[in-house]
Amino acid sequence: MSMSTKSEPKYNSVMVALCDINGAFRGKRLPIDQVDKVFDGSLRMPMSAATVDVWGRDIEGSELVFESGDADGICLPIRDEILPSPWMGASSGFVPVCMYDENGAPHPTDSRHALAAVVARFAALGLRPVVATELEFYLTDLHEQGGIPSSEKFDTENVLSVQELERLSPFLDDVYAACAESGIPVDAAISETGAGQFEINLLHTDDPLRAADDAMMFKRIVKGFAKSHGHTATFMAKPYGDGAGSGLHVHFSLLNEKDENVFDDGSDEGSDIMRAAIGGLTDAMQESALLFAPHFNSYRRLRPNSHAPTTVAWGYENRTAAIRIPGGNNKARRIEHRVAGADANPYLVLAAILGAALAGIEGKTRAPEPLTGNVYEAGMPQLPLDWAAAIDAFEQGPIVADIFDPSLLQLIVQSKRQELERFLETVTKLEYQTYLEVV
Repeated sequence: MSMSTKSEPKYNSVMVALCDINGAFRGKRLPIDQVDKVFDGSLRMPMSAATVDVWGRDIEGSELVFESGDADGICLPIRDEILPSPWMGASSGFVPVCMYDENGAPHPTDSRHALAAVVARFAALGLRPVVATELEFYLTDLHEQGGIPSSEKFDTENVLSVQELERLSPFLDDVYAACAESGIPVDAAISETGAGQFEINLLHTDDPLRAADDAMMFKRIVKGFAKSHGHTATFMAKPYGDGAGSGLHVHFSLLNEKDENVFDDGSDEGSDIMRAAIGGLTDAMQESALLFAPHFNSYRRLRPNSHAPTTVAWGYENRTAAIRIPGGNNKARRIEHRVAGADANPYLVLAAILGAALAGIEGKTRAPEPLTGNVYEAGMPQLPLDWAAAIDAFEQGPIVADIFDPSLLQLIVQSKRQELERFLETVTKLEYQTYLEVV
């Protein structure tokens, strides 16, 4: 792979990283005189690095650790350039990579390759997904005791506040400038419901892999500049128990080989293909919930009447439903999938959504009836509202088994059970305060 900027003197070092199953970057720092190995295919990292748990620990029983001798794989860059990290100074570069086998084949447990496999299945049908993401996050300040996030510097529940956006203009200007330098297509920024909560939308692209790449880089940019402006940025699904949760909403449509939106048939209801895709999404929603809500904290967000979906349902212009069909021009007819939290891995989220839609289209699945009004009170099937149930549903799900490589699926299950076990064996301060001398 050629790379015209790799020898530019402005960079003294380069961080090389891949995205693990939890949506965290893992990698190594290289001096600039070693950067050639990133682009000539000689950079190696343990294949298990893409499937560690959220604390960076090996998964017990992983086939990629002792069973295989914890072998290395080849790491290749996903873009033919070094990306800037301006909050670290002009001399620090960044190169995102993904994992390949010794023979050059995509490693099946790399989450980016899982999405690529789904996109390839669409391409075989002459279809091209067009994807856009919306990411919510909180800017916080950390108390010294216990690392508890504080939003005291922000007004409470100040939705669409122009004052908050103006006050944070220096931070937002830096984020937008860094996104432009990295080719990330950012759109509007808004002040969200929670104190210190914001949302920035990324514009649509007909390359789902690039959409997920951009979401990952966007999160890194926001976190980097938050620190340089005296804050901490968090994409936790629910950092405050009494505050709004943060979501990763996904909008998508499908183009055919003539660049026509196949969800648009000229009607206000949308095409049969769109409704078949919705049928696939609703059929798979319970078993794929673990990828939309992958952590202990994720399930604090999925609560009734919280503006986060809790049931398997869809509707036109209905934000209480898990799947919303936005209004507007029929030519822009699309599906908005509202289940995922901002803490989820964008590659796995898009793979789960697009894979389920594809299953519905291929099977000509009949969608349930669209709902109006308050879907929370409609008596629809529930999403798994606890972590253990979501892990079981994912492990046993026939649709996700057709979307994901069995090795990746099993490693996700093992990782989440390992993560769950640590939380179950940790007694919280609230439990001691409540029970220690009472029961």
